[in-house]
Amino acid sequence: MNRQGAVGALLDIYEQAILDLTNVIKSIPDDALTIIIDKETTNEDCKSIQTILSHVVSSGYSYAISIHNLKGNTIQRPDKIFHLTIAEYLKDLTNVFLFTEDIFKEIKDDELEQFDDSLKIKTGWGQLYDIEQITEHAIVHILRHKRQIEKIKSSKLN
Repeated sequence: MNRQGAVGALLDIYEQAILDLTNVIKSIPDDALTIIIDKETTNEDCKSIQTILSHVVSSGYSYAISIHNLKGNTIQRPDKIFHLTIAEYLKDLTNVFLFTEDIFKEIKDDELEQFDDSLKIKTGWGQLYDIEQITEHAIVHILRHKRQIEKIKSSKLN
């Protein structure tokens, strides 16, 4: 993890966030994946570790595809997949990073920041982000869900 330039720094930090998440989840037993840990939430992405991880993987692809499609491509976001083993999620998280890294082969440092809204990505929740901002969001998204899973592990799985 010592890539060059601003793009390289973003990729290094994103990769580290994913590695940190994988270190948190690799000790979770497979039979804990589908346990409903929040019966009160209305957020379907936060009911179990399985739904959280499926959401993280799906979102990771979505961020990278949004960046890719900013250049005129029309790739569709893959369907969300719910796995029954941690090993499958570990593989998915690796593949999300590899996919993102591949997308960034087309991105140059001077393309990261945009001040013209017409050159920004409109997210599904309505905000406008340039490539740097959506990548920073992707990094923090992983970290927030890592924190959430750490709290679940310490309070619900012990």
